[in-house]
Amino acid sequence: MPGPDTRVVEIRVPGLVGTSGESLLDSTSVVDVAGDGIGRLIRPSDRLRRPAPGPVLPALGRSIPRILEGYLWSGMTSGGAAKATWALLFPFSLANVAHWMLPPVPEGNRFAAMLGTACRGLLRVASLLLTMLLISQLAVVSLDLFAAQCLAPGSTCLPGAPSFLRDFAPLRTAIGVVPLLALIFVLDRIPSSDWRSRNRLHRSHSSSPLQPQDLPRTPGLRTLHTIAALTCVALPLLGGPFRLPATTFDLIVWICAMALAVASLLASTVGFSAGPVIRGGLIAFAVVLVGIAVVRRTPLPAGLSGGGLGGADGTVEALGASMVVVTVLFALILVPAALFGRSAWKHLPRRLRPWLGGWAAAPVVALAGLLGGGFGAGLAVALRQLVGATDLRLPDTYVLVTVLWGAGLALALVLGVLGFAVAVPLRRLRRGVPEVVALMEISKAQEEEAARVWARASWERKHLHHLALAVALAMAAGGGALLVLRFGFGPLANWFTPISGIGVFALGALAAGLLRVVFAAATKPTRSRHLGALADLVCFWPRAAHPTVPPSYALKVVPELADRVKEHLADPGTRVVLSGYNLGSLLTVLAAARVIADLPPEDRERVGLLTAGSPLQWGYQRAFPAMLPPTQLAGLYEDLDGRWRSLCRGTDVFGGGVTTWRHRVVSGKLLGDGYLPGGGTGPLAAEPDDQGVLVLGGDHWLPDPMRGPTGRHRWAPGVLKHTDYVVDAEWDNAVAMAAGLGRPRPANPWGEQGSLFGDFPQMR
Repeated sequence: MPGPDTRVVEIRVPGLVGTSGESLLDSTSVVDVAGDGIGRLIRPSDRLRRPAPGPVLPALGRSIPRILEGYLWSGMTSGGAAKATWALLFPFSLANVAHWMLPPVPEGNRFAAMLGTACRGLLRVASLLLTMLLISQLAVVSLDLFAAQCLAPGSTCLPGAPSFLRDFAPLRTAIGVVPLLALIFVLDRIPSSDWRSRNRLHRSHSSSPLQPQDLPRTPGLRTLHTIAALTCVALPLLGGPFRLPATTFDLIVWICAMALAVASLLASTVGFSAGPVIRGGLIAFAVVLVGIAVVRRTPLPAGLSGGGLGGADGTVEALGASMVVVTVLFALILVPAALFGRSAWKHLPRRLRPWLGGWAAAPVVALAGLLGGGFGAGLAVALRQLVGATDLRLPDTYVLVTVLWGAGLALALVLGVLGFAVAVPLRRLRRGVPEVVALMEISKAQEEEAARVWARASWERKHLHHLALAVALAMAAGGGALLVLRFGFGPLANWFTPISGIGVFALGALAAGLLRVVFAAATKPTRSRHLGALADLVCFWPRAAHPTVPPSYALKVVPELADRVKEHLADPGTRVVLSGYNLGSLLTVLAAARVIADLPPEDRERVGLLTAGSPLQWGYQRAFPAMLPPTQLAGLYEDLDGRWRSLCRGTDVFGGGVTTWRHRVVSGKLLGDGYLPGGGTGPLAAEPDDQGVLVLGGDHWLPDPMRGPTGRHRWAPGVLKHTDYVVDAEWDNAVAMAAGLGRPRPANPWGEQGSLFGDFPQMR
C-alpha cells in the first residue's frame, strides 16, 4: 500500500521526430537534467531555468507528488547534413529491415533452421548487390554521362565549360572517377558510427527476451561491400562483365576484378570474417585494380556505355539481373520458412497474424531493389534534362526502369482511388455509426464526425499495408516480365512509350524530390520532419543484413531508459511509469521488459507502463513476428500484473489497441479478448464511464471528439486523431493505474478463461 512518502516518476518518450520538449511534457519551458546531449533527459523548469516538480497525480482520493521527465532521442536520427544524407541509404535500410521481418524458427527443427540461415545469407547477397547497383548507376552518371559524353572533345553539352576540361584527358577521367571513390570512402565509414559507443556504461547484458539483439559490428561485411563497390568502378572501365578485353594484361586485370566481385558475393552468403591485415590487403588490392583500369582507359572514349566498350551498360544489366534472381530465390525459400513458423501464430486471430503469413520480407526486398534501381535511373534522367542535352545516351535498360515505374505509379494511383475514394465511403455507408462510437459520444453531431474519421482510420490500419505490398509485388512481377520481353523478343513495342513517359516523370520527380528533401533537412533542420520520420522507422533495427545503414538508436535508448528507471527505484517510496507515444511506445515496452527481467520480484510492483497511439499490435507485432511474439508480450503483461495501460482512439490511423482484440459491442458493453494479469488471454468486458472512456483490459478507448469541457481539465475541440493524447483527462487516470494507484481491477463477468468468440487457447 502507498505510504505518505509515495511519489510517482513519469518518464515520457516521444514517437517520431518533431516533438519538442515543451509539447512532450506539456510545459511552457524545459531544462536538461541528465543525458549526453544526444539522448536528453528533461524536466519542466521554472522562470530561473531550474527543474520544477510536475503536476500532482490524483489517485486514491488524494494528490500524489509526481516528477515529470522526458527522454528526447530525435537527435540520433535528424539534424545536420550528415544525417540528412541518410535518406539516400533508404534502399539499404529496407534490406536491413527485411532481416528482422523473417519468420521465427521453431525450436528443434533443423530443416527450418537451415531455411532461416539460407534466407539470411540471401539477404546479405541482395544487400551487397544493392551497394554494387548504387555505385554502378552513379558510374553511369559520373563516368559515362558526364565525363565520357558531356565533356568529350567536340561535344555541345555544357558549352560554358572551360576547354581544358575537355582537352586534358587525365583531368577528364579524374572528374568521373574521384566522386565515385569519395562516395565509396564515405560508405565505408558509415558502419563505424555507433550510438552505443557514446556511453559504455549501458552495454551490460539483459536477460529480457524482448530487446533488440546487441549485434557486434560487422567488419567482414563492411570489407566485402567496399571491395565490391571498387570493382564496380573498375569493371565499366575494363569493358563490363560481358566483354573480354583485347590485350592480355587487361584480361588479367579484368579476371581479377571479376573474381573479387564473385568472391565477395559468395563470401557474403556465409558471413566473411578475417583479421584487419587481410581485410586491409584485400581493399588495397581492389584500389590497385581501379588505378590500373583508370590508367589503361585514359583518355576516355566518347560514350563509355555505347560505342566500343559498353562497360557501364553491361555492369548495370548484370547487377539488375542478379538482383532479380536473388530476390526470386529468396521469395521461394521464404515460403517453406514461413510455413514452418506458422505453428507460432496459427491459433491467433487473423488481425494478429503476421503480414502475408510471415512472407512480407520478400516484397520488402523487392521494394528495396526497385527503389535502388529507380533512384539511379531517375537521377540520370533528371541530370540529362537539367543540362539540356537530350542526345546523351543512357543504358538501354533504363527504358525498362521507366516503363516499370510508370506502370507502378499508375497502379498505385488506381488502387489509391479505389481504396480512399470508393472503399472507405462504402465502408462508412454500410456500417453507419459503429456501436462503439455511439457508446462513447453524447450527440449525433459528434457521432457522425467520429464515424467518418473512424471508417477511414480503420480501413487504413487493415488494408494500407496490403496496398503497398500489392504495388511492390506487381512491380516486381512486371520487372521480370519486361526483362523477358526485352532480352527474349527484342525492343519493346511502341505502345510502351506513353508509360515510359510517365515513368520518366515519376523517376525524375523521385530523384529531384529526394535530393531537395536532403538539402532542406541539412540547411533547415526544422523542415526535416518527414525525413526524420522516415529515419525513425528504419533506423530502429540494428545492423544485420547491410552494414552501410545508420546506427540503431534503440541500442542506446532502451538501456538508458532502463538505467534511469533503476536510478529512481533506488528510493523505496518511488514508483516509475514509462510513458511512450507512437514509436516511443515500442521503446518503452522494450525498456520495461529489460527492467522487469533485471529487478527482483519485490521491486517489480513499482514499475508501470503506459503506451499511447501505439502501432505495436497492428503494425510492428505483425511485421516482425520473431522479434515481438505475442507469447512474450503476454508474459510482460503478466509480470506487470495489469500495470500496462494503453490509450487508443478508433480515429487514430497509426495507433490502435495493444493488449486487446476481437472487439464487439453486445448489450451496451464493449467485449473483446485480451491479455490477463494472471497470465494468458481471455474474454473481457467494459462499459463507458462518465467521460465516455471504455477501459477494456489494458486498453483505454477514448472518445474522439472529446466530450464537452468539464472545467477541471484541459480540453481540445474536434477530432484529435493521432495527436495530443496528453490533453485527455484519462492520461492521468492511466498513469495512476500503471503506478498501481488507480481504480481497482474490475471483476471479469465472463470468467478468467476461454474466449467469447470461439476457441482461442491461452498463450503462455
